[in-house]
Amino acid sequence: MPGIIARCALIAIALIVATSADAQRYRRRAPREVEHAPPVSADKRDSIVAAPAPFNGRPYWLALAQCGGIYFKLNALYTDAAVHARVVKPDPHANAEFTKKLNEAINVATIYFNAAENFLRTERGLERYDAILTYDGQSRAAGDRVRTIDAALAAAKACPALYRACQAAHFKECSEPLAPLS
Repeated sequence: MPGIIARCALIAIALIVATSADAQRYRRRAPREVEHAPPVSADKRDSIVAAPAPFNGRPYWLALAQCGGIYFKLNALYTDAAVHARVVKPDPHANAEFTKKLNEAINVATIYFNAAENFLRTERGLERYDAILTYDGQSRAAGDRVRTIDAALAAAKACPALYRACQAAHFKECSEPLAPLS
C-alpha cells in the first residue's frame, strides 16, 4: 500500500512539473505586445511650429509633448543611475549628482507637459484629462525611442529652442520659465 501511494505521488509531481514547464515555455513564446502611439490627427485649430528642424511643421502641443516625453525618460534613466550609485556600487558623489539631474529632468518634463496641455485646452477646448490623454501616447513613444542618457540628451538638444520659440509666439501657453539642465 505505501508503494502505491508513493508511485501515485511521484506521478502527480511529474505531471505538475511537466505542465508547469510547458506553461512556462508557452509564456516565453508569446509575442510581446508593443504599445504604439496613436496617429496624430490634423486639426485646423492647432498652432504649427515655425521654427528650425526637427519640429518645424508639427503642432506645438505635439512637439512639446515629445520633448516632455524625452525629458521624462531622461528622469527614469537618471533614476536608474542614481539607484545604481546608491545601492550596487555605493558612490555618494555620483548619487548626489544623478539625484540632482533627475529632479531637474522631471521639472523640465513637467514644464513641457503643461505647455502641451495648455495648447490642447485653449486651441481644441479639451478638458485637462482629455488633453493629457491626447498627448500621452505621443510623449511615451518619444521617450521610448531613447535608451541611454546620452541618447536622451541628444534627442532633447532642440527642445529648449522650441520652447523659446513657443514663448515668443504663444506666451500664454508657454509662460513657465525654462531652466536648462546643468
